[in-house]
Amino acid sequence: MHMRVFIVDWVPIVFVTFKVLALGTAMFFAIKWHFDQGDKGERRAVLRTGGKMAAVFVLALLGVGLVTFVLSRMLGLDLSFP
Repeated sequence: MHMRVFIVDWVPIVFVTFKVLALGTAMFFAIKWHFDQGDKGERRAVLRTGGKMAAVFVLALLGVGLVTFVLSRMLGLDLSFP
């Protein structure tokens, strides 16, 4: 019984470590691939596309925040600071 509890305690640690390593490796190769693709083309076009994507991300983040705020107000949640 004691050994089973010990193994269960380590499962999240092993899975989180594997997830971090797998995602970190995938991100490294994705960034490397995109960087190599950028070297083939025009540098200005790559920077322009990156700027557009950053702007779209910021706008999407603001939109999700606004929708969350409006929805929480409609549901009657108290959003005031103490």
